[in-house]
Amino acid sequence: MTQDITSNAAHPDSRIGHVHLKVSNLDQAIAFYSGILGFELQVRMGNDAAFLGAGGYHHHIGLNTWESAGAGPAPKFATGLYHTAFLFPTRKDLALVIKRVTDAGLSFTGAADHGVSEAIYLDDPDGNGVELYVDRPKADWPTDANGKIVMYNKPFDLKGVMAELDA
Repeated sequence: MTQDITSNAAHPDSRIGHVHLKVSNLDQAIAFYSGILGFELQVRMGNDAAFLGAGGYHHHIGLNTWESAGAGPAPKFATGLYHTAFLFPTRKDLALVIKRVTDAGLSFTGAADHGVSEAIYLDDPDGNGVELYVDRPKADWPTDANGKIVMYNKPFDLKGVMAELDA
């Protein structure tokens, strides 16, 4: 599909390719993003950087300690990344990662049904926000009378999502 060069709109197939995070401890970050969230370590560059992906992709997540080895988290009330959101293909896949997070003894910082998606939130070892979510089918997204998407924050159906493990 070719984009009209006179349009200011991003090409409809555009997407975020990866996130690259500064981390304080590479091993700790790999343990979280690979060992708990399940992304595969694709490339490791000593103690300086690592690249992790899903499905054999070269990387969805870059991690580095180039300017941040041993550093503390970024200040809470400063500009910067709010969270990185990881979209899972099904509710069952979301349930699997939620189980790994809880089995690891990690705490969630929030959860919500946004109408268009169901999401649960936590922080990585460096205090970076992480969203784990699944989209609802586009046909089920709530809309107003003009057909515009309506998003909201309603209670997350943890019991319903986790029941997918038994289905």
